Amino acid sequence: MLTYYTATTLDGWIADPDDSLDWLFRQEEGEGGTSGFDAFMSGIGALVMGSTTYEWVLAHEAAAGNGWPFALPTWVMTSRDLPAGEGADVRFASGDVRAVHHAMTAAAGGRHLWLVGGGDLAGQFADAGLLDEVVVSVAPVTLGAGRPLLPRRLDLELVDAAVSGTFVAARYRVAGPLLEDRRERP
Repeated sequence: MLTYYTATTLDGWIADPDDSLDWLFRQEEGEGGTSGFDAFMSGIGALVMGSTTYEWVLAHEAAAGNGWPFALPTWVMTSRDLPAGEGADVRFASGDVRAVHHAMTAAAGGRHLWLVGGGDLAGQFADAGLLDEVVVSVAPVTLGAGRPLLPRRLDLELVDAAVSGTFVAARYRVAGPLLEDRRERP
């Protein structure tokens, strides 16, 4: 199962126009519920992210004096040459996400897959019919512009919702393309 687990602003942005997540780190996190990160991570065997997310994680972990934060195999979708994080099991890929999904599934050993970000990458997996669920924590802030949560037209089915700190967290099953998009057209 591939889950896009992320946070967003009330107006649907996962990062501001400068790719900053400062808005996110000002929010009070809660424990448990749909947004319980530790419980979520306990079931994850591999992850994938876009190059902008990867570069942001590298820069911010280095600035904090930390190493690579994930002990799991990580795929980074990119068309550029990027440095590997020290001590990281990072695999760079480009092109069709189906091959990456297949490799992640094999590496995960029966555990779930986490799509860390960004929104367009989540859309590529959705387009390929490989995105199973979206878990999103909505923060009480608006940005007016930035990187969109999920720039696709999808039907989602609510599975669970909870309040967690300042966030409203919801888990959705991806039903497929928006119903009106599934109708035959003349």
